[in-house]
Amino acid sequence: MKGRGDRPARVGERIREELSLLLLRKVNDPGLAPVTVTEVSVTKDLRIAHVNYSALIAPSGRPAVAKALRRSSGFLRRELGRLLGLRYAPELQFHYDDSFDRGARIDAILRGIPEGKEGPDEG
Repeated sequence: MKGRGDRPARVGERIREELSLLLLRKVNDPGLAPVTVTEVSVTKDLRIAHVNYSALIAPSGRPAVAKALRRSSGFLRRELGRLLGLRYAPELQFHYDDSFDRGARIDAILRGIPEGKEGPDEG
């Protein structure tokens, strides 16, 4: 009998939780201090984990954060393998999540719209 098929989602959520804790407590790289793991999606065979992250830094500092994550990926993968108890520790692929930047840009645009103006169809 087959399972429900949601194991990759459950493993992804667990990886997100553990990775957040590892970045907070065990990684000694100061370049990774502003990193927040936003989402993790895992392939069906659980071999690759796509880690979406955001960092509250200037856009010019993002390449340094990406480089620091790549530098720490071996340590993070080894620790995740130990914590999760999977047969294979998934390969970590990091992707910058720009949804916060887009949200801030939309918020700035909306704040720039004057209040109380009637539109052309509001008679």
